[in-house]
Amino acid sequence: MLYRKAGKTDMSVSVIGLGAEHLDGKPYETVDETIGAAIEQGINFIDVFMPGPEVRKNIGKALQGKRDKVFIQGHIGSVDLNQQYDISRDLPTCKTYFENLLTYLQTDYIDFGMLFFIDSEEDLKNIFDNGIVDYAQSLKKSGTIRAIGASAHNPVTAAKLVETGVIDLLMFSINPAFDMVPSTSSVFDLLEKPADIDFSLQMDPVRAHLYRLCEQKGVAISVMKTLGAGKLLSREHSPFKQAMSVGQCVHYALTRPAVVSTLLGCKSESEILDAVTYFSMTDAEKDYSDIIKTRQGDFKGSCVYCNHCLPCPSNINIADVNKYLDIAKLNEQAIPPSITRHYQSLEHHASECIACGSCESRCPFSVPVIKNMEKAASVFGE
Repeated sequence: MLYRKAGKTDMSVSVIGLGAEHLDGKPYETVDETIGAAIEQGINFIDVFMPGPEVRKNIGKALQGKRDKVFIQGHIGSVDLNQQYDISRDLPTCKTYFENLLTYLQTDYIDFGMLFFIDSEEDLKNIFDNGIVDYAQSLKKSGTIRAIGASAHNPVTAAKLVETGVIDLLMFSINPAFDMVPSTSSVFDLLEKPADIDFSLQMDPVRAHLYRLCEQKGVAISVMKTLGAGKLLSREHSPFKQAMSVGQCVHYALTRPAVVSTLLGCKSESEILDAVTYFSMTDAEKDYSDIIKTRQGDFKGSCVYCNHCLPCPSNINIADVNKYLDIAKLNEQAIPPSITRHYQSLEHHASECIACGSCESRCPFSVPVIKNMEKAASVFGE
């Protein structure tokens, strides 16, 4: 297992995590088997948004004696008032369900207290005006939660929330299909009626901006919908001309700026074991670039950090240089020190580029690598 530090927190989470949604309605034995297998494989990050008492109690029972081995995302505002998943912006209701989460999980703290489903201007306004953000901050001050996070599907709203400085982690829906959907469209429409979506010919710039903004601000991203609700694994239902593998979907998400973990919805030991085969895959098996090119256009000119450009005769990690350059471009006059440190920690820097052009001849997306290396050397000073 590999681990990544979650933004500015002191927590390092597994790059593959467990989205526990599919454990809802399952018997305790299934929950125990799945969580036990996850921990056995080094998975230490679990999302628990489901509001029902049975699944929360089952997860709490399965974690007894193992609570210190996992970081939990627990949500503020996830309720089931009508015996189904629902969202509440009523503070007393939010408090009741969050306190129940602690009780049912048999724990006195949650690692990431998540503001639930912040997808609109109204959602954003309500969590501030109704005292929900204040409640989360009080929980953090008391140690009941260790960090504040939020879940969102709308990149415009998510970016505004990141800019407030309130959150340490953003749970966001990321996969190559979603990234090619204009930000004015709903990713839920893509899941339900993919034929009705007008795909872009490149990554939506609003979504790309969000990922870079999170990296710039030190806000980690945990990923939901990595597999597009399974549609990307099916040629019939995928917007591309061929199916992707689980490993390719995971790798795509993990190569976005600020992403620390992909939360996969496993519901058995076998699915956990299948997920962690990612670590035994070759670079060629992880490569997703040929698949996303099968849309009517491609990401022409935009680096998708796929490393097709390698090997570099100067041993430059071109994808990482491009990633840090993209983030720095958000504000070249005030580049966050963390981004500069990340760049400086690279073994080889852009100034070592010999402009041989071998990278550009291999790049599937016509990225002007040589020009980018010149820019990065100028921006970072080496």
